[in-house]
Amino acid sequence: MKVAILSREPKLYSTRRLVEAAEQRGHEPVVIDHLHCNLVLEKGQPGIIYQGSRLEGFDAIIPRIGASVTFYGCAVVRQFEMMKVRTAIDSQSIVRSRDKLRSMQILSRAGVGMPKTAFTNYSDDVPAMIEQVGGAPVIIKLLEGTQGLGVVLAESAKAAQSVIEAFHNLKARIIVQEFIAESKGADLRAFVVDGEVVGAMKRQGKEGEFRSNLHRGGSGKLVKLSRAEKAAALLAAKSLGLGIAGVDMLQSTRGPLVLEVNSSPGLEGIERATGLDIAGKVIEYTEQLTLKKKSTAAKKA
Repeated sequence: MKVAILSREPKLYSTRRLVEAAEQRGHEPVVIDHLHCNLVLEKGQPGIIYQGSRLEGFDAIIPRIGASVTFYGCAVVRQFEMMKVRTAIDSQSIVRSRDKLRSMQILSRAGVGMPKTAFTNYSDDVPAMIEQVGGAPVIIKLLEGTQGLGVVLAESAKAAQSVIEAFHNLKARIIVQEFIAESKGADLRAFVVDGEVVGAMKRQGKEGEFRSNLHRGGSGKLVKLSRAEKAAALLAAKSLGLGIAGVDMLQSTRGPLVLEVNSSPGLEGIERATGLDIAGKVIEYTEQLTLKKKSTAAKKA
């Protein structure tokens, strides 16, 4: 199998592990910087030019699309889809997951537990919105934020109103969520591959930090999920159409509450916390996609 790993940085842990796992299984991995791809559109012959040559002969791709380049990255994934190349994560699912408001709407419709969340485009409604999520303290999030950036804890209603109004004055889109005090600065990351939780860790924020992101100095350790937590993670990934996902949840008195579903979850934290070969699971899933494609083609023939 010739597989393209769409990544801007070959030296990143996740990229290196995917390359290693693919090679160990006898495949030919090629790291491609999706921002350097030129897309060629013509009748019946969509193509991609990379480093002066047309990309051909790929059986599958594994997108590692950063949040800051979602638009162009998804355009490249979509081009591969038009070229009939299987993708471990399809373009539309990436788009859904990257829009926090849209993804929360989809999760809500699917019946996934989540913190109470509110969104408004009108600053005069701020006091009511704060009350609608249970009152202060509240969490305020930029819709485009990642890795804990653009996330603010407002301890009082007055502080929340000031922060929200400041964001609105900057024309920044935000959501407001209830603060789950009992989580105590910790969350769960469930790594889902092909409808199965293949690894899970508990992430704890450093002292005095309400965000548990490893990029913010948090720590991760192996954890065994409850049946309800596994079910919530699987339903969240399925609702967004993600074959590979990192589902972040809070433990609360009313059960697991999904915070976010990541379509390009990092491998370093989860592999080090669990000691599991998560990259190998991703490659195995990609293999199954190509086998399904060949089986479908054979039936049509």
